Amino acid sequence: MVAMYHNPVLLQESVDGLNIKEDGIYVDVTFGGGGHSKAILKRLGSKGKLIAFDQDEDALENNIEDGRFTLINENFRFITQFLKFYGIRKVDGILADFGVSSHQFDKVERGFSTRFDADLDMRMSKKNEISAYDVVNGYDYDDMRRVLFEYGELRNANAIAKAIIGNREEIAIKTTEQLRQALRAFLPKSKEHKILAQIYQAIRIEVNQEIEVIKEFLLQTAGLMEEGGRLSILSYHSLEDRLAKRFIRAGRFEGEPEKDFYGNINVPFRKVGGLIVPSKEEIAVNNRARSAKLRIAERI
Repeated sequence: MVAMYHNPVLLQESVDGLNIKEDGIYVDVTFGGGGHSKAILKRLGSKGKLIAFDQDEDALENNIEDGRFTLINENFRFITQFLKFYGIRKVDGILADFGVSSHQFDKVERGFSTRFDADLDMRMSKKNEISAYDVVNGYDYDDMRRVLFEYGELRNANAIAKAIIGNREEIAIKTTEQLRQALRAFLPKSKEHKILAQIYQAIRIEVNQEIEVIKEFLLQTAGLMEEGGRLSILSYHSLEDRLAKRFIRAGRFEGEPEKDFYGNINVPFRKVGGLIVPSKEEIAVNNRARSAKLRIAERI
């Protein structure tokens, strides 16, 4: 087991949200260091089952030796396909902890963190076809601006996109430090970390297709869940949380909920409780918890 691979945020609250039955079948689609999975297993009886997903090969080092547990080294966008492969058609709960693990941020060569100089990578799985290098050095102006504006929510995305393209015409931008230097005009000391974090977030989301993956995953959950089954979703930025909130409210990501012939709203889930955020005490212990938001829903 990798020491301190990831410190799970809102551990108690997110697992409580699943309302676990001892003989139930549950899925942890973001295994990471196994913190949530271990907490779920503690509440399961001998007949319970837990299936976990993680596309990051490093997470396999944290595998749990337990006959009730199965770890699948794949992206959770394929959840239905792999559950069917293992003979599972319906589950009692699904937990998703979106975003980047502490391990991925802290492992220098992965290129996720603004704190280190590393090759532009940012792939959550080595099987990914594109890396941050490909985005930074290969995207045209329109695609670069789109990525920075939609995923980084940067108002000056057009100027940043032009700067990246202008710099790479002279020499390829291969490292995170080279990217920082190319964009130094947009990084005032007082806001450098915040703006860099937005730029990194935008590139990372594009590399890993994170928004598309979350949408695909959420749309599959209703068909996989037993009536009364629970969905427990942790997100770390507004793009993720907006998708979770809209899906729970409307069963879709745009527009109003579907209605039947009589005008009754037809949605697959109902909200359970309100938005849950970490306590000041948890944030003091784990600063990365500060932006976390937990939403819980129940299959109708």
